[in-house]
Amino acid sequence: MGSLRPVRTDCRRSGGFALIIVLWTLVLIAFIFAQLTSSGRTEIRIAGNLVANAQAEAALDGAVFQTIFNLSDASPERRWSLDGTARELAVGDSRVSVRIEDEAARINPNLASPTLLEALLRAAGSDRESAQRLVAAIREWIGAPMAVRPKDAVSADYRAAGLDYEPPGAPLETIGELGRVLGMTPAVLAAIRPHLSLFGPPQPDAAHADPVVAAILAAGAPGNPIAASPRNPQAPDVVTARITADADGPGNARVRHVAVVRIGQMLPGGYAILAWDSGLD
Repeated sequence: MGSLRPVRTDCRRSGGFALIIVLWTLVLIAFIFAQLTSSGRTEIRIAGNLVANAQAEAALDGAVFQTIFNLSDASPERRWSLDGTARELAVGDSRVSVRIEDEAARINPNLASPTLLEALLRAAGSDRESAQRLVAAIREWIGAPMAVRPKDAVSADYRAAGLDYEPPGAPLETIGELGRVLGMTPAVLAAIRPHLSLFGPPQPDAAHADPVVAAILAAGAPGNPIAASPRNPQAPDVVTARITADADGPGNARVRHVAVVRIGQMLPGGYAILAWDSGLD
Protein backbone atom coordinates (compact mmCIF):
# COMPACT_ATOMS: atom_id res chain seq x y z
CA MET A 1 0.00 0.00 0.00
CA GLY A 2 2.86 2.37 0.84
CA SER A 3 4.34 1.98 -2.65
CA LEU A 4 1.23 3.52 -4.32
CA ARG A 5 1.64 7.03 -2.82
CA PRO A 6 4.50 8.23 -5.13
CA VAL A 7 2.49 7.16 -8.13
CA ARG A 8 -0.47 9.35 -7.08
CA THR A 9 1.88 12.32 -6.44
CA ASP A 10 3.46 11.92 -9.89
CA CYS A 11 0.02 11.83 -11.50
CA ARG A 12 -1.01 15.02 -9.75
CA ARG A 13 2.21 16.72 -10.81
CA SER A 14 1.81 15.55 -14.43
CA GLY A 15 -1.81 16.78 -14.48
CA GLY A 16 -0.82 20.19 -13.14
CA PHE A 17 1.95 20.53 -15.70
CA ALA A 18 -0.44 19.59 -18.51
CA LEU A 19 -2.95 22.16 -17.26
CA ILE A 20 -0.27 24.87 -17.35
CA ILE A 21 0.62 23.91 -20.94
CA VAL A 22 -3.04 24.06 -21.93
CA LEU A 23 -3.50 27.47 -20.31
CA TRP A 24 -0.39 28.88 -21.97
CA THR A 25 -1.53 27.44 -25.28
CA LEU A 26 -4.90 29.13 -24.88
CA VAL A 27 -3.19 32.44 -24.03
CA LEU A 28 -0.97 32.10 -27.11
CA ILE A 29 -3.94 31.32 -29.33
CA ALA A 30 -5.85 34.30 -27.93
CA PHE A 31 -2.84 36.55 -28.53
CA ILE A 32 -2.45 35.33 -32.13
CA PHE A 33 -6.18 35.78 -32.73
CA ALA A 34 -6.06 39.32 -31.36
CA GLN A 35 -3.08 40.14 -33.57
CA LEU A 36 -4.77 38.71 -36.64
CA THR A 37 -7.97 40.60 -35.86
CA SER A 38 -6.08 43.87 -35.36
CA SER A 39 -4.05 43.31 -38.53
CA GLY A 40 -7.21 42.49 -40.46
CA ARG A 41 -8.90 45.67 -39.29
CA THR A 42 -5.84 47.72 -40.25
CA GLU A 43 -5.73 46.14 -43.69
CA ILE A 44 -9.45 46.78 -44.13
CA ARG A 45 -8.93 50.44 -43.25
CA ILE A 46 -5.98 50.69 -45.64
CA ALA A 47 -7.99 49.04 -48.41
CA GLY A 48 -10.89 51.40 -47.73
CA ASN A 49 -8.58 54.43 -47.94
CA LEU A 50 -7.11 53.17 -51.20
CA VAL A 51 -10.58 52.71 -52.67
CA ALA A 52 -11.66 56.19 -51.51
CA ASN A 53 -8.51 57.78 -52.98
CA ALA A 54 -9.01 55.90 -56.23
CA GLN A 55 -12.59 57.17 -56.43
CA ALA A 56 -11.44 60.75 -55.76
CA GLU A 57 -8.68 60.42 -58.37
CA ALA A 58 -11.20 59.19 -60.94
CA ALA A 59 -13.50 62.08 -60.04
CA LEU A 60 -10.64 64.54 -60.58
CA ASP A 61 -9.87 63.07 -63.99
CA GLY A 62 -13.54 63.39 -64.92
CA ALA A 63 -13.67 66.99 -63.67
CA VAL A 64 -10.60 67.99 -65.69
CA PHE A 65 -12.06 66.59 -68.90
CA GLN A 66 -15.45 68.12 -68.15
CA THR A 67 -13.66 71.46 -67.82
CA ILE A 68 -11.91 70.94 -71.16
CA PHE A 69 -15.31 70.19 -72.71
CA ASN A 70 -16.77 73.42 -71.33
CA LEU A 71 -13.76 75.45 -72.50
CA SER A 72 -14.21 73.94 -75.97
CA ASP A 73 -17.85 74.99 -76.31
CA ALA A 74 -18.53 76.24 -79.84
CA SER A 75 -20.57 79.10 -78.39
CA PRO A 76 -18.19 81.68 -76.85
CA GLU A 77 -20.83 82.98 -74.42
CA ARG A 78 -21.22 79.52 -72.89
CA ARG A 79 -17.52 78.86 -72.39
CA TRP A 80 -16.15 78.96 -68.87
CA SER A 81 -14.05 82.01 -68.09
CA LEU A 82 -10.33 81.86 -67.32
CA ASP A 83 -10.71 84.18 -64.35
CA GLY A 84 -9.80 81.77 -61.54
CA THR A 85 -13.36 81.53 -60.23
CA ALA A 86 -13.99 78.28 -58.32
CA ARG A 87 -16.70 76.03 -59.75
CA GLU A 88 -18.24 73.15 -57.83
CA LEU A 89 -18.85 69.88 -59.67
CA ALA A 90 -20.42 66.65 -58.47
CA VAL A 91 -18.69 63.61 -59.97
CA GLY A 92 -19.94 60.30 -58.60
CA ASP A 93 -19.70 60.43 -54.80
CA SER A 94 -17.09 63.19 -54.87
CA ARG A 95 -17.35 66.94 -54.76
CA VAL A 96 -14.77 68.64 -56.97
CA SER A 97 -13.77 72.31 -56.90
CA VAL A 98 -12.28 73.49 -60.21
CA ARG A 99 -10.37 76.72 -60.87
CA ILE A 100 -9.33 77.77 -64.39
CA GLU A 101 -6.59 80.34 -64.98
CA ASP A 102 -5.12 81.80 -68.15
CA GLU A 103 -1.62 80.36 -68.47
CA ALA A 104 -0.80 82.99 -71.11
CA ALA A 105 -1.14 85.65 -68.38
CA ARG A 106 2.05 84.41 -66.71
CA ILE A 107 5.65 85.31 -67.57
CA ASN A 108 7.63 82.74 -69.56
CA PRO A 109 11.29 82.91 -68.43
CA ASN A 110 12.40 81.11 -71.60
CA LEU A 111 10.91 83.81 -73.84
CA ALA A 112 10.49 86.96 -71.75
CA SER A 113 12.58 90.05 -72.44
CA PRO A 114 15.29 91.11 -69.98
CA THR A 115 13.17 94.15 -69.09
CA LEU A 116 10.19 92.00 -68.17
CA LEU A 117 12.28 89.57 -66.09
CA GLU A 118 13.99 92.45 -64.29
CA ALA A 119 10.64 94.05 -63.52
CA LEU A 120 9.37 90.79 -62.02
CA LEU A 121 12.46 90.40 -59.85
CA ARG A 122 12.17 94.01 -58.69
CA ALA A 123 8.51 93.44 -57.84
CA ALA A 124 9.60 90.40 -55.80
CA GLY A 125 11.92 92.56 -53.70
CA SER A 126 15.30 92.40 -55.46
CA ASP A 127 17.27 95.64 -55.83
CA ARG A 128 18.12 96.86 -59.33
CA GLU A 129 21.71 95.61 -59.39
CA SER A 130 20.81 92.15 -58.05
CA ALA A 131 17.89 91.86 -60.45
CA GLN A 132 20.01 92.76 -63.48
CA ARG A 133 22.73 90.32 -62.41
CA LEU A 134 20.18 87.54 -61.97
CA VAL A 135 18.53 88.28 -65.32
CA ALA A 136 21.93 87.97 -67.02
CA ALA A 137 22.51 84.64 -65.25
CA ILE A 138 19.08 83.35 -66.33
CA ARG A 139 19.75 84.30 -69.95
CA GLU A 140 23.15 82.60 -69.84
CA TRP A 141 21.47 79.50 -68.41
CA ILE A 142 18.95 79.25 -71.24
CA GLY A 143 21.40 80.28 -73.96
CA ALA A 144 19.41 83.37 -74.90
CA PRO A 145 20.61 85.69 -77.68
CA MET A 146 22.75 88.60 -76.47
CA ALA A 147 24.08 86.51 -73.58
CA VAL A 148 27.54 87.11 -75.00
CA ARG A 149 29.97 86.25 -72.21
CA PRO A 150 32.40 83.48 -73.18
CA LYS A 151 31.31 80.05 -72.00
CA ASP A 152 34.60 79.57 -70.12
CA ALA A 153 34.00 82.76 -68.12
CA VAL A 154 30.48 81.63 -67.18
CA SER A 155 31.73 78.18 -66.16
CA ALA A 156 34.47 79.76 -64.05
CA ASP A 157 31.88 81.77 -62.10
CA TYR A 158 29.94 78.60 -61.25
CA ARG A 159 33.12 76.80 -60.14
CA ALA A 160 34.14 79.81 -58.03
CA ALA A 161 30.76 79.58 -56.30
CA GLY A 162 31.48 75.95 -55.39
CA LEU A 163 29.00 74.51 -57.89
CA ASP A 164 29.81 71.34 -59.82
CA TYR A 165 27.66 72.20 -62.83
CA GLU A 166 27.32 74.95 -65.42
CA PRO A 167 24.52 76.43 -67.53
CA PRO A 168 23.23 74.02 -70.19
CA GLY A 169 22.57 76.81 -72.68
CA ALA A 170 19.11 75.39 -73.35
CA PRO A 171 15.54 76.40 -72.42
CA LEU A 172 14.31 75.58 -68.95
CA GLU A 173 12.50 72.25 -68.68
CA THR A 174 10.93 73.08 -65.30
CA ILE A 175 10.42 76.22 -63.26
CA GLY A 176 12.32 74.54 -60.41
CA GLU A 177 15.41 74.47 -62.62
CA LEU A 178 15.75 78.21 -61.96
CA GLY A 179 16.94 77.25 -58.48
CA ARG A 180 20.24 76.11 -60.03
CA VAL A 181 20.93 79.48 -61.68
CA LEU A 182 23.86 81.33 -60.13
CA GLY A 183 22.56 83.94 -57.67
CA MET A 184 19.03 82.55 -57.40
CA THR A 185 17.94 82.02 -53.79
CA PRO A 186 15.05 79.89 -52.49
CA ALA A 187 13.32 83.05 -51.24
CA VAL A 188 13.50 84.82 -54.61
CA LEU A 189 12.37 81.72 -56.50
CA ALA A 190 9.43 81.23 -54.12
CA ALA A 191 8.41 84.87 -54.68
CA ILE A 192 8.46 84.75 -58.50
CA ARG A 193 7.29 81.14 -59.07
CA PRO A 194 3.52 81.90 -58.88
CA HIS A 195 3.92 84.35 -61.78
CA LEU A 196 5.88 82.05 -64.11
CA SER A 197 4.96 79.52 -66.76
CA LEU A 198 6.86 77.64 -69.44
CA PHE A 199 3.75 77.55 -71.63
CA GLY A 200 3.07 81.26 -72.10
CA PRO A 201 3.99 83.67 -74.92
CA PRO A 202 6.97 86.04 -74.85
CA GLN A 203 4.68 88.79 -73.53
CA PRO A 204 1.88 87.98 -71.06
CA ASP A 205 -1.77 88.53 -71.89
CA ALA A 206 -2.99 91.21 -69.48
CA ALA A 207 -6.65 90.17 -69.67
CA HIS A 208 -6.35 87.71 -66.78
CA ALA A 209 -2.93 88.59 -65.33
CA ASP A 210 -2.54 88.46 -61.56
CA PRO A 211 -2.07 91.80 -59.76
CA VAL A 212 1.74 91.58 -59.77
CA VAL A 213 2.05 90.87 -63.50
CA ALA A 214 -0.72 93.36 -64.31
CA ALA A 215 1.14 96.09 -62.39
CA ILE A 216 4.38 95.27 -64.24
CA LEU A 217 2.65 95.45 -67.60
CA ALA A 218 0.93 98.71 -66.69
CA ALA A 219 4.09 100.40 -65.35
CA GLY A 220 6.57 99.39 -68.06
CA ALA A 221 10.02 100.89 -67.78
CA PRO A 222 11.40 104.33 -68.74
CA GLY A 223 12.43 104.26 -72.38
CA ASN A 224 11.58 100.56 -72.67
CA PRO A 225 7.87 99.98 -72.04
CA ILE A 226 6.49 96.54 -71.39
CA ALA A 227 3.44 95.82 -73.48
CA ALA A 228 0.99 93.01 -72.93
CA SER A 229 0.65 90.51 -75.71
CA PRO A 230 -2.74 90.31 -77.46
CA ARG A 231 -4.21 86.99 -78.40
CA ASN A 232 -2.73 85.51 -81.54
CA PRO A 233 -4.88 87.11 -84.28
CA GLN A 234 -4.45 84.05 -86.47
CA ALA A 235 -5.77 81.74 -83.74
CA PRO A 236 -8.08 83.83 -81.53
CA ASP A 237 -9.88 80.78 -80.13
CA VAL A 238 -6.74 79.01 -78.90
CA VAL A 239 -6.30 79.32 -75.15
CA THR A 240 -3.85 77.80 -72.71
CA ALA A 241 -5.54 77.06 -69.40
CA ARG A 242 -4.26 75.93 -66.02
CA ILE A 243 -6.90 73.70 -64.45
CA THR A 244 -6.63 73.12 -60.69
CA ALA A 245 -9.07 70.51 -59.38
CA ASP A 246 -9.53 69.58 -55.70
CA ALA A 247 -11.73 66.60 -54.79
CA ASP A 248 -13.34 65.70 -51.47
CA GLY A 249 -14.19 62.05 -51.92
CA PRO A 250 -15.73 59.36 -49.71
CA GLY A 251 -13.96 58.54 -46.48
CA ASN A 252 -12.48 62.06 -46.18
CA ALA A 253 -10.24 61.44 -49.19
CA ARG A 254 -8.70 64.66 -50.51
CA VAL A 255 -6.80 64.76 -53.80
CA ARG A 256 -5.59 67.50 -56.17
CA HIS A 257 -4.73 67.52 -59.87
CA VAL A 258 -3.22 70.43 -61.81
CA ALA A 259 -3.17 70.32 -65.60
CA VAL A 260 -2.09 72.77 -68.28
CA VAL A 261 -4.16 72.32 -71.43
CA ARG A 262 -4.11 74.08 -74.80
CA ILE A 263 -7.57 74.22 -76.32
CA GLY A 264 -8.63 75.20 -79.83
CA GLN A 265 -10.44 73.88 -82.87
CA MET A 266 -7.22 73.94 -84.89
CA LEU A 267 -5.65 71.30 -82.59
CA PRO A 268 -6.06 67.56 -83.26
CA GLY A 269 -8.99 66.46 -81.14
CA GLY A 270 -9.57 70.05 -80.08
CA TYR A 271 -7.08 70.09 -77.20
CA ALA A 272 -3.58 69.08 -76.11
CA ILE A 273 -2.48 68.34 -72.53
CA LEU A 274 0.85 70.12 -72.03
CA ALA A 275 1.49 69.12 -68.42
CA TRP A 276 -0.19 67.11 -65.68
CA ASP A 277 0.87 67.49 -62.04
CA SER A 278 4.56 66.43 -61.99
CA GLY A 279 5.06 67.75 -65.51
CA LEU A 280 4.48 71.25 -64.19
CA ASP A 281 7.75 71.39 -62.29
